[in-house]
Amino acid sequence: MFVKKSTLIILSTLVLIIISVLIYFLYFSKPKNSLELYQAISFADDFEKVQNLTLEGYEGNFKKEDFDYIKSDESIAKSISQVTLFEYDEKTYVIMTSPGTQKLKVLSVEELPKDIRDYFIQLGK
Repeated sequence: MFVKKSTLIILSTLVLIIISVLIYFLYFSKPKNSLELYQAISFADDFEKVQNLTLEGYEGNFKKEDFDYIKSDESIAKSISQVTLFEYDEKTYVIMTSPGTQKLKVLSVEELPKDIRDYFIQLGK
C-alpha cells in the first residue's frame, strides 16, 4: 500500500514542527547568562516558574522571600554581574565576565581571600 505524496508531506511537516518546538523549549527557553536570568526572575508571574530555573537539588537555595524582594517595587537592580569561580587545591579565582553578550569576555580576574573562598566552598555543599 502506498502513501499519498501529500500525506507524506503533511506528516513530515508535523514531525519537523514538533522537533523544532522541543528544541526551542529545551535550549532557548532557559536563560543563558546573568542578564537573561535576571529578566526571567523579574518578569516571572509566580515563584513556581522561577523554581523551574533552579537546578534539581538546589531548590532550597532560592526562597520565596528572595523572589518577593527581587520583584518588589522598592528594589531596583543597580548592576548585573556574571562571575565564574575556578577552584584549585589551594586557591580560588573569581572571573568576572560580560553579561548578556553572545560570547563571554573576561572583565577581571582576582584570587579570592581564604575566608571568602571557604564561604563559597561551604555554599557549594
